[in-house]
Formats: sequence, C-alpha cells, structure tokens
Amino acid sequence: MNETIQNKLAILPDEPGCYLMKDRQGTIIYVGKAKILKNRVRSYFTGSHDGKTQLLVSEIEDFEYIVTSSELEALILELNLIKLHDPKYNIMLTDDKSYPYIKITNEKHPRILITRKVKKDKAKYFGPYPNAGAANETRKLLDRLYPLRKCMKLPNKVCLYYHLGQCLAPCVKEIEEHVYDDMIEEITKFLNGGFEDVKKELQQKMLDAAENLEFERAKEYRDQIAHIETVMQKQKIVSGDLSNRDIFGYAVEKGWMCVQVFFVRQGKLIERDVSIFPIYREPEEEFQTFIGRFYDIPEHIKPKEIFIPTNVEKSLLENYLQMKVVTPKRGSKKELVDLATKNAQIAIREKFQLIERQEERTVGACLELGNAMNIAPPLRIEAFDNSHMHGADAVSAMVVFIDGKPAKKEYRKYKLRETAKHDDYGAMQEVIRRRYTRVLKENLPLPDLIIIDGGKGQMEVAREVIEDELGLFIPIAGLAKDDKHNTSQLLYGEPPIPVEMKRTSDGFYLLQRIQDEVHRFAITFLRQQHQTNAIQSVLDGIEGVGPKRKQQLLKHFGSIKKIKESSVEQLMEAHIPSSTAMAIYNHFHKDTLSKE
Repeated sequence: MNETIQNKLAILPDEPGCYLMKDRQGTIIYVGKAKILKNRVRSYFTGSHDGKTQLLVSEIEDFEYIVTSSELEALILELNLIKLHDPKYNIMLTDDKSYPYIKITNEKHPRILITRKVKKDKAKYFGPYPNAGAANETRKLLDRLYPLRKCMKLPNKVCLYYHLGQCLAPCVKEIEEHVYDDMIEEITKFLNGGFEDVKKELQQKMLDAAENLEFERAKEYRDQIAHIETVMQKQKIVSGDLSNRDIFGYAVEKGWMCVQVFFVRQGKLIERDVSIFPIYREPEEEFQTFIGRFYDIPEHIKPKEIFIPTNVEKSLLENYLQMKVVTPKRGSKKELVDLATKNAQIAIREKFQLIERQEERTVGACLELGNAMNIAPPLRIEAFDNSHMHGADAVSAMVVFIDGKPAKKEYRKYKLRETAKHDDYGAMQEVIRRRYTRVLKENLPLPDLIIIDGGKGQMEVAREVIEDELGLFIPIAGLAKDDKHNTSQLLYGEPPIPVEMKRTSDGFYLLQRIQDEVHRFAITFLRQQHQTNAIQSVLDGIEGVGPKRKQQLLKHFGSIKKIKESSVEQLMEAHIPSSTAMAIYNHFHKDTLSKE
C-alpha cells in the first residue's frame, strides 16, 4: 500500500457511493458500490484475501470515490461506470447466446418475423424461444391462424398465400387499420398463454362446419387444432398461471459466483442462462449488480416479474428495474428458485476445477514468474523475435500475453528497414525503438516485462534503447535455447544470469508458449514477405505488370508456380487485360515458344 492510498483511506467518508480502483497507468480496473465507502474500500487493504482478490489489490496504485445520497443511486452509478469503463476485474456480461424471438413489425401492413436482435423500433417482440426450430414452428402456426402480410415488398397481384387464406392481400385491397389492430391483439393474447381459448374457438368452428356438411373446412380446423397442440404443448408447464418470469439462483465457492437464470414463458421453462465469474465483495451485492446489468443486454427482455432468493434485498432491484421482484418463501414458486440455486451449485462445482486449473496456468504462471525474477507479477508481457531468409527479407514480430494468455489483436509485425543484413543486434534495436517510441507517443500501456528471444547481447542492445534512449525502466529478460532449439533457460539481471525455474512449472510452461508463439508469428510473416518479394521479382520487366498487378496476381494465384502454369484465359480470370495476360504467358514460356 503506497502513501497515496494510505492518505486517502484515512479520509474516506461514512457515506454510500462508488469507488474506482486504478493501476499504475491510471487505467480503471475495478468499479464497486458500497453502503459505507470507508468500510468497503478499507477492507481491500486489510486482512487476508484469496489469490484473485490479492492479485486485484496488487495492481491498485490509486483509487477515486463518488459519494451518493442513497444505495440505489450507488447501484445506478456503478452500472453506468462499468458500462463506461469496462474494467477488466468486473463481471464481463456478453450475450454469447443469441436467442430467437418472434417479432410483429411496426409497419402499415405488419408482418410476423423471426429475429435474434431486439431493437427499439416500436415492434412487438415475444420470446425468447429455446431454439430457432421452436420459434419457426410457432411462426408457421401463427401464419396459418392470422393472415398477415408475408411479402417483403408488396407485389402488384395476389399470391398463393391469399388463396390459402393466409394473407389479406393488401397489395390489391385496402385494409382498415382496426383489422390489423384486432389481429395483433389476438396474437399477443395467443403468445401470452391464450392459445387454449383459440383452440376452443377452432373446435367450435370445426363442429359447426361438420354439422353444415363442410367437411373440407372441418378438416382444416382439425389440422389447425392439432398443430396448436403439437407446437404449444411441447414444453413442460412449470407454472399454472402461464406468466412470463425469470427465475434467478446463485451459488458461491472459493471467491467465484455462478448465476443460473431460468426463462419461464407462458408458464413453461424454455431455456436457461449460466454465468460463472470471480467476485471481490459480498455475494449479495455482486448478485444485485449482475441482475442490474443482465437487463442491459437488449435480447434480455424484462418479463412480468423475476424471482430471487430470500436472502437478497429486493427493494433496491425493484426501484432500479421498475418491475416486480419476488422472493418466494414457500410452495411451487420457492421450489423454482431452489431448483435454479441447485443448478448453480452443480454448475460451479463441475466447472470450478477447470477454472482453477486455467488460472494456475495463466495468472498463476505470471505470479510464479514474478516471484522467480523478484519483480511484480508480469501481467502484460511483450516478446520479440527477428527472422530473415539468408540475410534477405529481414522482419521482426512482437506478441503480447495478458494475464498469461495471448492477446492476438495486439500482435505487431515489422519490416526492418534500417538494419544491415545479418545484423541481429541492429535489428533488435530498430524494432524496440520503433515499438516503444510509438507507445510513448500514443500513450499506450507499457508492459510489465519485455522478453527477447535471444541471449545477453540482444538483451543489452534492447536495454540501451529502453533505458538510455527512452528513459524507461521495464524488466528485460532473454530466452535462450538448447541445441535442439527448445526453450532452455530464462536470463535476467545485470549482468544477465539464468533464473532458477522448474521445467515442469506453469511459469516455465508460459515461457515456452511465449517463445513458440513469437517464433511462429515471425516465421509466418517472413514466409509471406519472401513469397511476395519472390513473385514481384519474377514479374519484374514484364510489360503492363506494375506493383498493383503484382499484388493482384499474388492474391489470385497465391504462388509463382501457379502463375507460371496458368493459361492466358486463366490469367485473364484474375482481371488482367488480354494483352498483359499474353505478355505474362510469353514471359514464362519463352523456351517452349522458341522451339515451336
């Protein structure tokens, strides 16, 4: 705990509010709310914590706080701050399951569609449905019962749907607005559990048609009734009142939380959502924040009500969500919450060992590496490797590992432009200078550790650029290989000496992954460059083939061999003019043509 934090802790108020934890670069890494700011924030810096909370605290270099007038205001502010800053230690809610919905469009002549995106477009949405099949079956049923428009654009004459009685033909007839309003009202009632009433009406129509000897019509009604029973009765009814509600349960183990959500629609359990994430404060508070953020995802439409466990304060959620929140204490409703809680307990037990092992091999490996090198845990590592083809096409590559995992969007490739051939030290200096000059210029995050795929000489030239030229002080390590080209040892210090690490440890395994990845990335880039340069050099001197045409040919054929083997017609397929295609063909077939 540094002096800044100590001074701020001493003056924290006894008020509700939000706190924002920052790392050494000023990045907000965690946002939380508290009934009493003084107690909550101080708790992070006193007493013992589990591994992941300790990791969070080890990164905190400063914090800010915002006082609010109530706990509800603190919750609203917390959710808005998480949305704004997306801190890495907060719950990351992503809609990785895109559920299908039935949509009645807000148009002059409405349509019934299937969609996976819920928009604020004044349309009506019903769902979610467990899968696309269930949604499509329901839509087909509605199409047979309610003759809404089927075409995207109105044609100039009636179509087959009109003759089947499944469309009112607005393309040739004027349809009064109240007709659509009545149908949409009936569809809404149908999808909200009123299909039993529709079924009774169809049964009466079937009997009336049979009495009037209209057997074809009676058969059509019978088929519609059968279709309703097939589609609407597939799901098990879990609630007799046919209400739409979401059932929440949660379980906590070793600083992790699992939240299980059951979607109940028309009294039927149709789907569930499972989320597992680390927590850094009281479970009830994390659970409230989760629910608050759950309905920020557009696809999570608010139902009539939600059920939550009895140990969670509901008034805060009711005020924020502006909906009914129930804490059932007995009967079938409590059994639903208990079932969601039981499923959460099972899910977290099943997955916890895998999560724990993954943490050991990623963040745990960073902690182990930091301990071995006697530095702060290197949660952001940038590694460099140079490569060339017998002195030609010199390139360099950088890979980034964050929390022990590759961050591929941050990888970078470098064409070395200043370095002499075979000058590995000059190549390393160039790429380090280019990388960290840009980092400083654009205020990008600095790494906790720089790894050079090389020995003492390359480490020293990298240090000269980092410290002597740029005035940065970042730990620099080297990775040496044995005679079989495998990771042999980690070098660190001034002068560099081997760091003792067990070869079977997660920390050493992380180093192997980094070295293999940066080497793979560099070699792949080298081959791409070599192939590009080779193709360009082979095509030099051909009339009509400039830099753009060379790139065009490379993109289309992929190799020199394929270009050489291509006919004039095949070359023209790459959008090459016939005269140029003939010139390329003649260039590669000089010997054959001279013999002819």
